[in-house]
Amino acid sequence: MLVDLFKAIFLGIVEGLTEFIPVSSTAHLLLSSYLIDFNSIENNVLEIVIQFGAILAIAVIYWRKIFDVVINFKEKSQQKFILNIILAFIPAAIIGGIFHSAIKAVFFSNYTIGVALIIGGFIMIMVEKKKHRIVTTNDLDEIKPLNAFYIGLFQCIAMIPGVSRSGATIIGGILLGFNRKTATEFSFFLAIPTIAAASFYDLYKNAANLTFNNMELILVGLLASFFSAILVVKWFLNFVSKYNFIGFGIYRIIVGILVLLFIS
Repeated sequence: MLVDLFKAIFLGIVEGLTEFIPVSSTAHLLLSSYLIDFNSIENNVLEIVIQFGAILAIAVIYWRKIFDVVINFKEKSQQKFILNIILAFIPAAIIGGIFHSAIKAVFFSNYTIGVALIIGGFIMIMVEKKKHRIVTTNDLDEIKPLNAFYIGLFQCIAMIPGVSRSGATIIGGILLGFNRKTATEFSFFLAIPTIAAASFYDLYKNAANLTFNNMELILVGLLASFFSAILVVKWFLNFVSKYNFIGFGIYRIIVGILVLLFIS
């Protein structure tokens, strides 16, 4: 049991460090579980649910914005912000709810992860190399509802392990004319309902098979995810304001190739 606790802590740290950077936290969690031989909880429940810890980190770091939205709900700007988050969340909620079991059965494999990492890496590099990108949205308040919905469609692609939810939504925002900071912050806020829903839904679907020891492992992993995510979020926001994602793209390609050669 003690070994499993250390493994859960390790997976939580991996989750927190990778959730908000465009390398696919789900891919890194599944691969890490494979490498350390963590199979104490069936159906990858721990790997899904501990992502909620990273969301709590966002809630803590951006508590002023969240508090402002709640207190000043009657203001049009806050209502628009909430509407945009809802519109962006809807596609994943519908597709995830309908195809949850099929997605886990079909796509949760090391081969899929390797291919998705490589393809995503090349797409990331291509987008960054694209010239004359026009920026039309410089603030969260400037995001149009239709563009928020489009971001939600980009997010659906990330249901495939290896794609990266943050990568898909940030790159999607950049393609739609968001500046990097706005695309990244919107991705952060969209993660709150998306990952919270995925975490609780997975718990609900697997509740009958979970034991007290399982829940203890999940809680430990969740806390590790929370603290490690806090270290990453502010660093990453500062990073995207100054640099592009080509380095992440190269990293994804290298990791994807290694997965296909040695793990899949």
